[in-house]
Amino acid sequence: MPETAQLSINLATVRKQWTLIEAMEGVARAGIPAIAPWRDQIAAAGLGPAVRRFRDLGLKCSGLCRGGMFPADTAAGRRAAMDDNLRALEEAVAFDAACLVLVVGGLPPGSRDLAGARRQVEDGIAELLDHARRAAMPLAIEPLHPMYAADRACVNTMAQALDICDRLGPGLGLACDVYHVWWDPDLQAQIARAGRDRLLAFHICDWLRETKDLLLDRGMMGDGVIDIPLIRSWVEAQGFSGFHEVEIFSAGNWWMRDPDEVLATCIDRHRSVC
Repeated sequence: MPETAQLSINLATVRKQWTLIEAMEGVARAGIPAIAPWRDQIAAAGLGPAVRRFRDLGLKCSGLCRGGMFPADTAAGRRAAMDDNLRALEEAVAFDAACLVLVVGGLPPGSRDLAGARRQVEDGIAELLDHARRAAMPLAIEPLHPMYAADRACVNTMAQALDICDRLGPGLGLACDVYHVWWDPDLQAQIARAGRDRLLAFHICDWLRETKDLLLDRGMMGDGVIDIPLIRSWVEAQGFSGFHEVEIFSAGNWWMRDPDEVLATCIDRHRSVC
């Protein structure tokens, strides 16, 4: 099996250097078989041209980023969020994505009602799930680190996400991003609870011990403190055989480097570290 066979590049990793089309071509040139595009990148390129080039290059899509952002302080805001999620679902289908990743959203502006935000998230996922099942597109809740509970995601642990999955049923699972969940003392048990059917995506990067920015200073695999091989072993013990998706936001380092060098480093670290 080629050393890149399970490797995917989340295109956030090279978003500052390349357009979507350039990134897809660069990934294919590097011999990496899969990508995870972001919706703003797709919008800039145009859905039709983006999908045509994606197919011409023979790439696969490990996940589409992203749906979610369900909570709002008005009914009109919640309706607008759902309309946007339905568009995200259409885009995921167009790319034949392995899943539509959901970053669920945090508190509406001015709110301190965390429980209420979480209820809005579950209600939104339930509505979207009806459409996703008809489209045969799995939805993957991505728990984010608790530091993002206010603004990006009020679902912060695998256990919280799986509770929602339990209540809402088939067609819904998880994106396990080591950056967000590595610290969780219950992680191994929750990965086992998820099982093969609900582990829909596996995202890798590293947490730098002296991180300079909680959003924009992710590390390349091997440069930080996460035991990625251990978490990978837990995921694969459940039968996960999907892509290992490198997702690195790095304003002060990797976004400043030659993108071909970045991809070459991803390949090398995936082989030597992950």
